[in-house]
Amino acid sequence: MKNSILAFALLLMGFVSMAQTSNPSKLDKKAMVSAQELKNAADSASYAYAIVMANNINRQLGAELNKEVFLKTFESAFKGEAVSMTPDDAAKLFTEYNKGIQARAAQRNREDGQRFLAENKKRPGVITTASGLQYEVLKKGTGTEHPKETDKVEVHYHGTLIDGSVFDSSVQRGAPAQFVLNGVIKGWTEGVQLMVPGDKFKFFLPSELAYGDRSAGQKIKPGSTLIFEVELLQILKQ
Repeated sequence: MKNSILAFALLLMGFVSMAQTSNPSKLDKKAMVSAQELKNAADSASYAYAIVMANNINRQLGAELNKEVFLKTFESAFKGEAVSMTPDDAAKLFTEYNKGIQARAAQRNREDGQRFLAENKKRPGVITTASGLQYEVLKKGTGTEHPKETDKVEVHYHGTLIDGSVFDSSVQRGAPAQFVLNGVIKGWTEGVQLMVPGDKFKFFLPSELAYGDRSAGQKIKPGSTLIFEVELLQILKQ
């Protein structure tokens, strides 16, 4: 029982954190319609919690969710009425089913990325390495030394998905990043070692050289192909 409670607690925490990407204009509009019905803080918190849960369950499961079954079962379980699964069994089933959803999504993203990379490699100036990493030189630097994978480097970078949406950018933050090359994703470890200070490259990372079937933050989904513009500012010896 403790395991099932912990599993659902973690799940609910995930739903709450995902709520930050909700459409606030829609939520505000709904809240204004029912504001007069909220008599106290508990009412408001309950209403807000329902919005968070509904919005994020729907986004996570989408068309996979049978809303009628969900709502009827939720009401019964909430009232303490008899249901056909124990909390432990329900948690296990939900976890396995959700894994399947994630796996199918990762496969779709991988296939989209593979199609993109197959076309991208045909462009003049794009070089493909043995690992599948693709890159093109945007600007040549004046440095002569290549960093080793055990070196710490300082870079500016701009990361996007294949649809052009930005997921991270030191350029937009206005502050370069520093890290040890063997402590980052494989595509970075390999790619930055091809550079010398002053170089600016554009890297195209298949999912196996990025985060694989894992998500990273809100925007990088499992199986995603990533694109980075990277400028190597300096090599900082360990």
